[in-house]
Amino acid sequence: MRTKLVSIGNSKGIRIPASFLKQCGIDNIIDIDIKGQRIIINPVKKRPREGWDKAFNTMHANGDDSLLIDGITDSFEKDWEWK
Repeated sequence: MRTKLVSIGNSKGIRIPASFLKQCGIDNIIDIDIKGQRIIINPVKKRPREGWDKAFNTMHANGDDSLLIDGITDSFEKDWEWK
């Protein structure tokens, strides 16, 4: 399929047919990259931090969410001065 570039401010854009987007599983957000002289457009399968809540709950249930350090600092030593 051939199409023309359209002006969008100082940039250019293309109109992608809805059937192409549906076939590729593209919704609203894409990853775009350049490889050689090709522009590669891929659907974003996962949203940032998706699944973190489940992972944190699992960590808590397994007791894997404890501090790695004891949390005590030397801030209470007498030579320490807060400003």
